[in-house]
This record gives sequence, structure tokens and C-alpha cells, in this order.
Amino acid sequence: MSTAPDGTVLAAGCVLWRRAPWGDQALEICLVHRPKYDDWSHPKGKLKRDEEPLTGALREVLEETGFTCVPGAALPTVHYTDGQGRPKRVEYWAAEAGEGRFTANEEVDRLLWLPPAAAHHRLTQPRDRQLVLALLDALHRT
Repeated sequence: MSTAPDGTVLAAGCVLWRRAPWGDQALEICLVHRPKYDDWSHPKGKLKRDEEPLTGALREVLEETGFTCVPGAALPTVHYTDGQGRPKRVEYWAAEAGEGRFTANEEVDRLLWLPPAAAHHRLTQPRDRQLVLALLDALHRT
């Protein structure tokens, strides 16, 4: 696990999206369910020692969802205190899903592809909901 000099836990993830199979302009956002926390979130995780944030974000997406992805715009960095009282910093990127297939595991037992409004409502943490809005803004600008 990588930490900053001040003890902040360093993590990274992606707001994973794909073009919806049912519409030309529609898109879907991937959410993962973590049974340990019983929450719905974006794929993310702690960085390994000396791991670059984007490398860690892509690794976590593949580990948690089974999908490769193509990173896009950097999204806002999220700061919060984790369940053990430690400060945590998570860097995020927009990422378009590539090939893959989800397989449930100990860390993530379910995966959903949802339209942005439904994803926004399903996310457990308000901080994750803001990332949906940031993704839509980033995609609108490109």
C-alpha cells in the first residue's frame, strides 16, 4: 500500500463507461458492489508501493470489473477519511470500457451498467455521485 509522507492512503480509480447497446448517443456507467462494505461505488483501490496513479486505476478496473479500458480525462480527486480513520486521497479518470467479462470475487460480488441518472442514485457515497456529473461534463467537452 502506498501512502503520502503525511500518512494519507493513496488510491486511484475510474468512472468506467460504455456506449449503451440500446442507443446511439446513450451511455452507461459501471458500478461495483463491495460486499465488505455493502456499498455501490466506482472501481478503485489502493496503490501499490511506487505505483503511478493512472497505472493503479487501470489495474483496479481490470481486477474489479474484468474489463480493460481506455483512460480519458482526469476527474476530480476525492479526499475523505476511510473506515479506519485514516485520510485517503483517490485520483480518478474517465475511462471507456474495452473488452472483458465480469466474474464475481471476494472483493466485488456484483456489477451493474446503468444510465447516468440511475448510477447517480444507486451510488452509496455522495462523493461518488459528484464523479458521475464530472464524467458527463468531461465527455460533453470532448
